[in-house]
Amino acid sequence: MDHLSPQQRSKNMAAIHSKNTKPEMIVRKGLWKRGFRYRLNHKRLPGHPDLVLRKYRTCIFINGCFWHGHLVDSKTMESSACCKIPNTNHDFWMTKIRRNKERDKEEQRKLAEMGWHCITIWECELKPSKREDTLESLAFTLNHIWLQDHGAKSIPYPQLEEEDMQMPMAAENEL
Repeated sequence: MDHLSPQQRSKNMAAIHSKNTKPEMIVRKGLWKRGFRYRLNHKRLPGHPDLVLRKYRTCIFINGCFWHGHLVDSKTMESSACCKIPNTNHDFWMTKIRRNKERDKEEQRKLAEMGWHCITIWECELKPSKREDTLESLAFTLNHIWLQDHGAKSIPYPQLEEEDMQMPMAAENEL
């Protein structure tokens, strides 16, 4: 049972913004501290990613577990540990979350076609007990992406004619 009136609940839900959220600020500060530089909400990319790291060709989406249906089965739409679907107006929320999940998947597909790597960080992964592990994992992933894209290329060493010939070996002393 909801302890707020429909008008109060509507006002609360309308006050939730998509920029500068607490989870986003945690990731931004963590990346900045580790030396990563980024742009916010790039308007020209599909889905307006929360963070864009052009050097790494990577877009980072920081999703709220409720709004994006984290760990919610898309067929049965059952609640999970970090995402509880409200019992009031259940069909509306099921439809909304399903639509959000489909839109997220489509936007990430478009970004991948454009050559961008996409990383999704969930709100529940930024709880104090998991925060440092998540940020370290993110930094490791970004460094791995950079090495894959810009790492040293192996160039075959040209073989010289002298190397093809069998050269006499120095005599070994017998003991």
